Amino acid sequence: MSPGAHPSGPGGRGELLATGATAIAVLAVSTSAPLIAFAAAPALAVAFWRNVLATGAVAPFVLARRRPELRLLARPGGRSQAGWSALAGVALAAHFGTWMPSAQLTSVATATALVATQPVWQGLIALAQGRRLPLVTWGGIGLAVLGAVLATGADVGFDAQAVLGDLLALAGAVFAACYTALGEQARQTISTTTYTTICYGVCAGVLLVVCLAGGIQLTGFPGSAWLAVLGLVVGAQLLGHSMFSYALHKIPATTVSVLILLEVPGAALIAWLWLGQVPRTAALPGLGLLLVGVAVVVLGGTRSRTSPPLPPEAGPPA
Repeated sequence: MSPGAHPSGPGGRGELLATGATAIAVLAVSTSAPLIAFAAAPALAVAFWRNVLATGAVAPFVLARRRPELRLLARPGGRSQAGWSALAGVALAAHFGTWMPSAQLTSVATATALVATQPVWQGLIALAQGRRLPLVTWGGIGLAVLGAVLATGADVGFDAQAVLGDLLALAGAVFAACYTALGEQARQTISTTTYTTICYGVCAGVLLVVCLAGGIQLTGFPGSAWLAVLGLVVGAQLLGHSMFSYALHKIPATTVSVLILLEVPGAALIAWLWLGQVPRTAALPGLGLLLVGVAVVVLGGTRSRTSPPLPPEAGPPA
């Protein structure tokens, strides 16, 4: 709470509401990996339906309230923003296409921790864009990379499937960073709802092509799988991201980014209690070091304006 703010005053009440919204968001996104692991359906099919339903949830609002903006996007001056939104959708499809299968191949705790390295890759993208990174950020990157190596190395002695899941989770983090960087470009002039409609729609289209080309089953799943898809849409995709977006009006983005890391122990706890997945002891030191490194990267960004900001609908697209 800011100095001088009182819980009963507008500022204090707003900060309390934002804190509550963040707590709800963390809980919502923590259910993502356990639901993916639980779903008795191909991960890519789950990703497709997740984005189709999310698009269907926001598109009616855009068509009813954002028609002038849609007309502007169809003109030469607005096509670049529409293009960035579409590219972000392609990157989001790549993220879902790698991370969601990882949650079914390796443990929920490891998959969630590895995909949480997104800020590390975000910093490297900033470096590639010619922005300087502070020394503390490089230190955090080093810790996160070492932690990821240790965690993945622990899985080498477990089985090859777990290692493949680890690598897919890391790829998912890279694509999530690309999605965020592209979203930063798109969100310069376009509204959140219009951006997400285009992004989610393109993502669903790309995943549909991949599923059809790969012969992946898209229907005929048990009711539990459809409930898992619904849970992903309502929880991580809509409720989680929406609450993070609301909280950004009162809580600094860096603080929100660090709080998002609570998704890792949250997902691990849910997977333990619900799915009986006990985190592998050998992987715990690496996962802990990885989280410390990511936190250092995020907190180091407060001392420099060099890292690109997250789009307003911030948060890893878990």
